[in-house]
Amino acid sequence: MNVEIIFFDGVCGLCNRFVDFIISKDHSSKYKFAPLQGKTFQQLKVDSVFPDSVVFFSNNVFLTKSNAALAILIGLGGWYKLSKICYIFPVFFRDFVYDFIAQNRYKWFGKKETCRLPSPEERLRFLD
Repeated sequence: MNVEIIFFDGVCGLCNRFVDFIISKDHSSKYKFAPLQGKTFQQLKVDSVFPDSVVFFSNNVFLTKSNAALAILIGLGGWYKLSKICYIFPVFFRDFVYDFIAQNRYKWFGKKETCRLPSPEERLRFLD
């Protein structure tokens, strides 16, 4: 069985909204979640993974930045598979846009004092 884990910045308002969005659209509950600040990420990470990004762990491979976001959306299926069209843009361009948003995410979407606490219904999907 392939475990698919979405690691996110637990104190970032945008990141938490992204997690809420994925939970609402992932009807098969295939994705698991853990904050970058948690023990699961610390146990799995390798030097090449940059924790300033959403990190998607699937098939024992880490994806970051735009590649991670696109793989997650495409994995939802349905209309979200149309996200594949974004691959027409080179990764350096997609990551440039990603980095611009990431650099401003706290200013635009806020920063929380603590990591997101899942609701009782969501608890089984969170690893930390």
